Amino acid sequence: MQYNTQREQLVMPEYGRGVQMMVDMAVQIEDREERQRCAQTIVKIMSGLLPSTASRDDDEHRLWNHLARIAHYKLDIDYPVNIVPQEEVQAHPAPLPYPMKHIKRRHYGYLVEQVLDYAKTVEDEEQRRLITECIANQMKQDLFIWNRDSMDNELVAQDIERYSGGTLHLDLDNFTFEAVGESPLQQTEGGKKRKKKK
Repeated sequence: MQYNTQREQLVMPEYGRGVQMMVDMAVQIEDREERQRCAQTIVKIMSGLLPSTASRDDDEHRLWNHLARIAHYKLDIDYPVNIVPQEEVQAHPAPLPYPMKHIKRRHYGYLVEQVLDYAKTVEDEEQRRLITECIANQMKQDLFIWNRDSMDNELVAQDIERYSGGTLHLDLDNFTFEAVGESPLQQTEGGKKRKKKK
């Protein structure tokens, strides 16, 4: 007995091993007309295996291209559609450049550091205070997501002063953090959770 794991790997498993074997046989047919008829029959079988996803013309183009792929582009027939070249099908996209940034505290992220740098340049005192408070809320939210045990108001205030070089200050006596880890409904109710009715 021969198991599928011992056989050649399928090019397109969605069509099954039966279609793969038929295509392999069609490649070996010497008579060109018979090979052409065989290929047309295989495409009809393939169309019955997979549901239609687009118009008939698109389906036909897709199926003939799949036939060429299954045959490893060795099936010498007159294709009724343009076949995508093997090099283009197997080409890998160029890797996307990933911006490597040095982040002082990864749990805050690079964007928080960017906003802190921007806040240092704001000249208006009131606007700078509002931006600092918004940043503080975001930093506490980040600490909540990263590690709830390290979520501390004093730590956020110290980090703001440290990252800004002492330019920005968070007045904890006159500032209340927004509730973290709660829904907007719970926040409007003062952080109290509704009791479920039995």
